[in-house]
Parts: sequence; C-alpha cells; structure tokens
Amino acid sequence: MKQNIDYKLFFSVLALVIFWMIMVSSVSVYSSFRVTDLQAQKWYIDEAYNYFYVIRNITHVIVSLIILWIFTKIKSSLFEKHSKYIFWIAIFLLVVVLWLGMSLNWAKWWISIPWIPFTIQPAEFLKVWLIVFLAAFFKKYYSYLSDFKKWYLPFMWIVWWVLFLLWMQPDFWTIMVILPVSVIMFFYAWMNIKHLASTVILWIVLVFSVYSIWEYDKVTWKNLNSLGYITQRMDNFLADNEVAIKNKTINYQTEQWLIAIWSWGFSWKWFGWSIQKFGYLPEVQWDFIFAVIIEELWFLWWTIILIIYMYIWYRWLYIANRVKDKFGKFAAIWFSSRILMQAFINIWVNLNIVPLTWITLPFVSYGWSSLLSLMIWLGILLSISREVDNDSFSYRRERSKVMF
Repeated sequence: MKQNIDYKLFFSVLALVIFWMIMVSSVSVYSSFRVTDLQAQKWYIDEAYNYFYVIRNITHVIVSLIILWIFTKIKSSLFEKHSKYIFWIAIFLLVVVLWLGMSLNWAKWWISIPWIPFTIQPAEFLKVWLIVFLAAFFKKYYSYLSDFKKWYLPFMWIVWWVLFLLWMQPDFWTIMVILPVSVIMFFYAWMNIKHLASTVILWIVLVFSVYSIWEYDKVTWKNLNSLGYITQRMDNFLADNEVAIKNKTINYQTEQWLIAIWSWGFSWKWFGWSIQKFGYLPEVQWDFIFAVIIEELWFLWWTIILIIYMYIWYRWLYIANRVKDKFGKFAAIWFSSRILMQAFINIWVNLNIVPLTWITLPFVSYGWSSLLSLMIWLGILLSISREVDNDSFSYRRERSKVMF
C-alpha cells in the first residue's frame, strides 16, 4: 500500500499554478491600474499602481497551498464519513447566496463577507462537495445501481434539487458542467443503461428548454432577462461571424478574443506585449486568459500547457484504476472528468467552438473561489493517492450485468 502522496500529480498542478501566476502578472496590468485608480480617487490609497492583482494572486496561492497541505493530511475515509454534512453546508451556502448574494447581470453568484477581503462563490465549492457526496452515495448503494426506486430516484432527487438552486441564481454554466459529469458518473459505475439514457434525454430537454422558453426581441432586446441572456448568447453563436460583425450583433467578448487569437497568424507578440488586455477584452484575467496567452505566446506554449493537462488526467486515471476502495475510485475519476470538462469548455469558448460561458480555466484563470476549491479537490485526491497499490491493477468490472 502506497504511503506517500502522488508527487507527480502535485508538481504537475504546481507547474500550472506557477504558469498562471506569471501570466496574471502580465494580463492584469491594466485591470490593476483601473481598480487602484478608483481607490485613489476615493482616497483609500495615495496613488494607482499596476500590480494589484499580482499581490492578491500571491496571497491566494499561499492560502490555497496551506489549505492543500491540510487536506492531504486528512484520511480519505473521513471525507467519505462526513460527506453528507459537508454537502449540506454547500447547499446552505447556495441558499444564502440567493438572499445575501451580490447581484451582477441578473445573477447572484458571490457572497461578500465584511471581515474577509475576498468574495466567495458557493457554486465552486459545490462542484467539489457534490462529487464527494455522490462518491460516498454510489459506494453505499452500489449493489442497488440497477434498482429504479432504491437508487435512481433518490439520486435524481438530490441532483435536481441542486440544479434548482443553481437555476435560481441563475448559474446555468455550472449546471452545464454538473449534468454531463452526472452522465459520466453513471457510465463509470456501470449503472442501468435505461437510467443512463433517461438522464441524457433530461439533460438535452433542459438545454433546449432554456433556449426556447426565454425568447426575447432580437432588435430591441425587449424581455431580455437572466435566462434570455443565455438565449441571446446561443443566437450569437449560431449566427455567421462575418454577418454578426457586420450587423454588430456579435458578442463583444467574442469579437475581441477572435482578434486576440487569430489576428497575428503564425506570429506572436511575446510576454507582456498583448494589446487586448488594455481594456479591449473584458475580464481578461478570468475567463478569457486563454486568448491573451495565445496572443502573447502563440499556440506553441499552449500546447505545452495542454500536455500538462493531459498528464494530470493520466495521473487521475492511475489513481482511480489502482485504488481498491470504491469511494476513492469514484471520486478520482469524477473529479478528473469535471476538471477536464471545465478546461475544454473554456478553451472551446475562446476558440468560438461553443457559446460564450463564464467557465474558468482550471489553475490558470484568476479567481479566489476557483483556486481554493481546486486546491481542496487536489488535497482530497492526493489523500486518496496514499491508498494506491502499485502492484495491482483494479480496473476490472464485476457488475457488467448492472448495465441491463
């Protein structure tokens, strides 16, 4: 039985975090100056400076690494034992954000705590604790995976209550991550194929419902609301880019990241010389940092980052396939599915392959809640990696009959 954590996984993630810190020091220069200039106008500080987000970034990383170290010291069995209580705390925070959350573009995603200089996004932590809870849930009811009443209905009841709370915010983008991951959960657990098919159908119906029900006037934007805004983004994505640019109906962010990525062909500007970061591409250090990475460093550097992502994915599979406990096996594979799906959705958005979303790039996009939740995830996974048996390969299935 392996006693040490998976250091290969740890240093691979650390490489992404270091790359992120370097890129934030470049892309956040203009944003930092704007934020501190407003503070200077209100006499909070003497003068504006351009390293505001760099300082906060360093603080985030230090705190997150401390949290990571704490979670690696906790046995994975304790996460399984207390998963229900931690999950209910995450649900409680989703309810709190509906009442006390900060509103931005019709949405309430963040909770601001007066004595903490950072906002908290409960949905980011939900992505971690929901998977931990469901891993324990799947292990407990593993022998009932083919039973509709004993397992499938309770599972769907839990998931749909979570989706309802996210819908109320509304946070449709987190829903777009949770639903596909739930399908992967079913597939990996070898559950009944009928249950899997019904879940896929429900997911498709939900997506089309959001698009078709909340329509709006495409000329005057009348009736445009929190969910109509999602419909607008889908319409802009489905429209021809050249026609949309000519008619000025293309999303502003889409236009700017297309300029950042494709305007320079096979050349690049090199580190620190991006043009889009100077107010042209909004929220550049968050969801659209990929576009500036390509603008400054071209696709060669991003290929290296992609290779690191794929190596991390390999280490996740290594842990999942060689840990004997079903909780660790389920948690490892589902965590990896969630992180990789989120990474590829962010990349596809920046390449205009899928509609505009507010999904961050794991370990690379700026964000306190995102980084902290990812470090909690990594701490749990590293804790599970202590139980890996290198001499056995336990990826064999004994319940193929559950599929039918």
